[in-house]
Parts: sequence; C-alpha cells; structure tokens
Amino acid sequence: MRQVSLIFAAGIAMVAFIGLAQQAPTAGPYKVLKTAKVGGDGGFDYVYADDAGRRLYVPRSGPTPRINVFNLDTLEPVGEIPKASARGAAVDPKSNHGFASSKPVVMWDTKTLATIKTIDVQGNPDGILFDPFNQRVWVFSHSQPNATVIDAKDGSVVGTLDLGGAPEQAVSDGKGHLYVDLEDKDKIAAVDAKTLKVTAVYDLAGKGGGPGGLAFDVKNHVLFATCHNPATMVVLNSDDGKILATLPIGSGTDGATFNPKTMEAFSSNGDGTLSVIKENSPTSFVVEQDLKTMPRAKTLTLDSKTDHILLIAAEYGPPPAPPADAPKDAPKQGGGRGGRAPMLPDSFSILVVGK
Repeated sequence: MRQVSLIFAAGIAMVAFIGLAQQAPTAGPYKVLKTAKVGGDGGFDYVYADDAGRRLYVPRSGPTPRINVFNLDTLEPVGEIPKASARGAAVDPKSNHGFASSKPVVMWDTKTLATIKTIDVQGNPDGILFDPFNQRVWVFSHSQPNATVIDAKDGSVVGTLDLGGAPEQAVSDGKGHLYVDLEDKDKIAAVDAKTLKVTAVYDLAGKGGGPGGLAFDVKNHVLFATCHNPATMVVLNSDDGKILATLPIGSGTDGATFNPKTMEAFSSNGDGTLSVIKENSPTSFVVEQDLKTMPRAKTLTLDSKTDHILLIAAEYGPPPAPPADAPKDAPKQGGGRGGRAPMLPDSFSILVVGK
C-alpha cells in the first residue's frame, strides 16, 4: 500500500512539474530593448504608433485628460492634444489628420498637433481604427451604435452600424473588408466597409472566450483572436471563419498585432507577458516565445519601420486598506477590498521590444 502511495504521489508531482513547465515563459528572439519612464498622471488604455509620421500617441485619462505625443524614434515628448478624454487614437497619413476615441471625438492636425474640431458621436467610444481603403475612421463602442464611421478627410460622420455585440479591436484588409472581435459574444464580425453592413459572423466555437485583441495576416487571410477565457489565441480563416489552430497565451490580453515581415502575431497581456506566435505556414502555427514585460502592459502597437513592438505600463502600490467597518464579504475591487491599487507617481513607462 505504501509503494502504491509513493507511486501516486510521484505521479502528482510529475503532473505538477509538467504544468509548471508548460506555463513557464519560453526563451526566444525578443527582448525588452528600452524602458522609458515618461511619467505623468492619469490612466491609460490603447497606444498607437504613427510609423509614417514617426510619432507615438498615448491617451491619458483623469483630471487632466489629454493625448501625450512622443517621438517614435527617441520616445522624447513632442507635445499633446489637450482636453481629449480618449481610450485610443488613429491617424490618416494622407490627410495628416488624427482622431481620438473620445466623446466628442477630437480631430487634430498631426503636423502641428493643433485641434481642428470636435465631432459629436453617440455611444461610448473605446477602440478606434483607420481604414486606408476609403480613408475612414471607425470609432467603436460597447453600447449602440457599436461603430461610428468618420471621413478622415473632413471629419464628417458617414454613418453608424450595430455590430450585434461589444467590439474590442478591429482590423482591415485595405480592400473593403473589416473584421471586429465581439468580446461579449465570443464572435468575430465581418463587415463590408462600403455598405457599412455585417456580412458574416464567425463563432469561436468554445475555443476562446471574451476576445480582447485581433490581428490579421492580410496576405494569407488569417485572423488571430486573443481571448481571455481561456487565455488562448484562436487562429481562423478570414474568408469562412474556419478555426485553424488554438494556442496558449498569457492572461489578461487586451491587444494583438501581426508583423507580415516576420510572420509573427503578438498578444500583449495584463499578467506582464508578451506572447509571440510564429506562422510557419498558413496552416501551421507555434508558440515562439512568452516574453516578460511589465504587469498591466496589456496594449501594444507595431512600428512597422523598425519591427519594434511598443507597450505601455506603470507601477502600482498596494491597494488601500478597507474601512474598519467594512463587511468581511464585501466584493473586491481591482486588487483588494479597500479599492483599486494606486499608480505610483511618475512610474508610467513605454517599453520597446525587439530582437
């Protein structure tokens, strides 16, 4: 009986070891090349690289909402767009117009950073995408209308549409087709950019839930949906929604991107990792690396000129203690019963990842 128990215990230990080995970050070609502690107060969400104009846009929320603008090559500050309480930013390189996913949407001149005008929109702006197909900006909202479409040349509202769910990230093939992940429906909506209509809805079929990021290999018609529950990257064909692969990623994903030069998809994760998926062929995908970054570095952007990935994060202190009279079964908020953990002063940072 003792021998059986020892064998059983050894088996449990081996399973635990294998589980830990599978979760351990894998070595790979990428590393954090630079961490610029740029500071500044306020929360943050999406980060956007204008690789043509060589600027990096970082929306900051809080008492003084604005979009901080940095030199994409040096990460030195070059200015800001004030009074823009935004979650994200996008730029049309042809018209040199920038847009914030704020309410109202702020439109600015990307050369001078001067505000051109504000644009009234409905819903609650969150994600944003510039579509080069017809020079339009898509502003996404979890509440209806789920998308507001703006002409980037003059800032006029072209139309709105209901996507049938709460959108997070969107991608374009540059030829009139958009794809949007619907976080609350575990689906991907295919959209006709000309008619502003949903043409198909792809179900992730239980392979991944709560998609928070979406990347696109346009040439091979491959979508990469990064999901929260379970923490997976679901790879599917953009033409018919057929699932091609499912791969593990870090937890807390809130952004994804694809680099066609290196044939790699990336997921930025709130647990402080960057998951790198290598596309060996249009039907073969492997986890190439899980790189340690910073906790809550959950959004990213690609500088297609340098092939660098840029992420934003900050350092946080312990959550405040709960009031003495707080009930023991009070719900936790963001890290403790006492409330959300505070950001440490001047700890906000930009991370540059590359080979």
